[in-house]
Amino acid sequence: MGPLLLLTSTLLFSCGRAEPQSFTIREIVLSIEPNTEVARDTNVTVRCKASIAGSEHSLSRAYTIYKDGILVYTKTTSSSEDLVYPLYQARVSNTGKYKCEIDIEGRKSTSDPKKLTVTGLSVPVLHINKGVLREGEEVAATCTAPEENGSIIFYFYADAEEIREARVNSNTVEVSLRFTSAGIRKLRCDYAVLVTPDSFKSKESNNVTVSVRELRIVTVLEISPEDDVYEGDMLSISCTVIGSEYRSTAVNDNLFLLQGNNLLGHGQTKINHTMIVLAKHSGDFECRLDMGNIAKVSTKTVSVTELFSEPTLTMSPPEVFYEDKINLTCKSQRYASERLRREEVTYSIEPLESRLSTQREVGVFTGKAPPYSLNYTCTARAKGISKSSNTLIVRPKVTVSMPKIWVSENVILGKPFKVLCHSERGSLPIHYSLLRGYDELNKTVTVQQPGEPAQFTITIHQPKDIVLYMCDARNNPRREAFLSKRLVATVIVPLSEPWLTVVPDLANIAEGDRLYLICSVKGTPPITFKWYRHGNPQTLFSNITNLNIYDYQVPGVGSQHSGNYYCEASNNANKVRSHTVTIEVLMAMWKKGMIVASCLLVVAVLVLLCVLRFRAKRGRVDRAASVWSERPADAANEEESSAASTEPDVEYTEVVHPQPADPVKVPLKKGTDTVYSELQTSAHDAVDHHDYGAVEYAEFNGDQPVNFHAHPDVDSHQHLPVPVD
Repeated sequence: MGPLLLLTSTLLFSCGRAEPQSFTIREIVLSIEPNTEVARDTNVTVRCKASIAGSEHSLSRAYTIYKDGILVYTKTTSSSEDLVYPLYQARVSNTGKYKCEIDIEGRKSTSDPKKLTVTGLSVPVLHINKGVLREGEEVAATCTAPEENGSIIFYFYADAEEIREARVNSNTVEVSLRFTSAGIRKLRCDYAVLVTPDSFKSKESNNVTVSVRELRIVTVLEISPEDDVYEGDMLSISCTVIGSEYRSTAVNDNLFLLQGNNLLGHGQTKINHTMIVLAKHSGDFECRLDMGNIAKVSTKTVSVTELFSEPTLTMSPPEVFYEDKINLTCKSQRYASERLRREEVTYSIEPLESRLSTQREVGVFTGKAPPYSLNYTCTARAKGISKSSNTLIVRPKVTVSMPKIWVSENVILGKPFKVLCHSERGSLPIHYSLLRGYDELNKTVTVQQPGEPAQFTITIHQPKDIVLYMCDARNNPRREAFLSKRLVATVIVPLSEPWLTVVPDLANIAEGDRLYLICSVKGTPPITFKWYRHGNPQTLFSNITNLNIYDYQVPGVGSQHSGNYYCEASNNANKVRSHTVTIEVLMAMWKKGMIVASCLLVVAVLVLLCVLRFRAKRGRVDRAASVWSERPADAANEEESSAASTEPDVEYTEVVHPQPADPVKVPLKKGTDTVYSELQTSAHDAVDHHDYGAVEYAEFNGDQPVNFHAHPDVDSHQHLPVPVD
């Protein structure tokens, strides 16, 4: 049963499992019907059509409609019919870009967007809750946009002026309007529907008339005197509230007396104020009552004639130096002669520590300029009125100090360099001049900035000329210029072409010698000497010295030091290079001596060998001659005959050893014991040739010489022993 149940369940599972569906979304199209631009109240249909291929089964389709990127409608269906999104009685708020998106089992596709435009807005309607009101009273105004929706901005107007604005998400708004002045007002409204990124404005609403009644409240402003007011006059001012509808409270002051922004007094029902007026008090005075949003105001203008003008403070001369005489003059330029005499005006000056004294002329003060800056003011007084001048800042100038002169860079003979001149103290501008000796050159520099030195460019051609230069500084035309000390600076003389000397002499440089490459130059130290060898960019040796000559040493030269050498010298003015020297290192004398001695030794050995050989040969010849001289005559003749033959030379050596007698060649005498042995060296068996003519004899056991003769039929040389090496 077990296997049968397993098979049955497997078959049922296979039958119930849905097969995977193969499909593709060919396209999705959004259309707007009846048109993309319609009038208000038109029924509009947004249709989304999807074209699906490859599947015979129904698919679950999720549709989404977007308007201006915001989701407005969604629906999921298994039907292949088009998705329809209806817009009944379309309004302007339905204007926008629409697009459709479809999602089938995770596969998505989106249509191209299309824009719908709806034209036409309803005419707004304005209502108010009352048509008659008092100043400061509020009225409720309602503006309606019939059958409109979306985001709407309402605008309210009084006559031709916009007085209120309100933004809501409905088609009706109510606002409170307040009017602070009496009169007849014509109210109206309109609205605008916001459709991103545009807005559509409606027509104007109906006009509504509002009557605003003035409150029976007034403010009264009284000023005495009102005309012919001069500085110094006493002015009396009163501010009063009159009206049956005014209800004052003890909590707040609602009544204010003002002159411009200056508050002169405040109260509840009445304000009294007195003041001595000046010319600056000319203008409007205001009595003001504030009641919530309502203000009752009365104004009057007062013109105050100036008794004397504000004084001015001047200095002469306009520029002064410390401890120079200074004159300060304080004067009022205008006077009201009908009210005031010029002599009635008095003047004073501040600060008092300035120690300026008054002069016979009124308003003139004299003294010495202080060593520092001071702020001066003067005051004119007459009939209890005081007026002060503007502040005059007196900055006495400081005479220049003795200038300093120096150079800003290396002074190189024959090249331009800059000379600086500066005074630590002195008021600007300062004029600097350059002098050679005591003759002023046509070089003057004016310095306008603090701490800035004057610069001059000069060239000298002799080192001693540097001390001839001075500079002077001047900023006070009434005083002589201050002269500096003489210019002190190190003058750098450019280096001449260096000379490279070699010790020992170039022709005598041998292995093992100490070599000196001496580089000398004319010019101003410190000098940097460098030595180079052609073919090697690296410096062999470098040294900075205050001397004009320096050397590079090689303790023991060898053949590897042969080559071309040169030196360079540099200072702060220039860099120069010497000529090139060629060094050839010769062989050491002891090596030469050894070579000569070796050669002589070889020759001597060869000569000695030759002499010894010659002597050896001659000794053998002499001994051979001695032996042959004892032979018989026939034997000598045979020897000579043998020497004359073409046979090679034979060298005879007598060796004594027992041999049997040769009965044919050498007949021996019975009873004798003489034996001959011959040694011959063949010409083809040895380098040295031996004479056959040299024969040595040795006799044993006998005193008589052996006599032998050659057989007449035998060769003349057959009697000679065979040579043996």
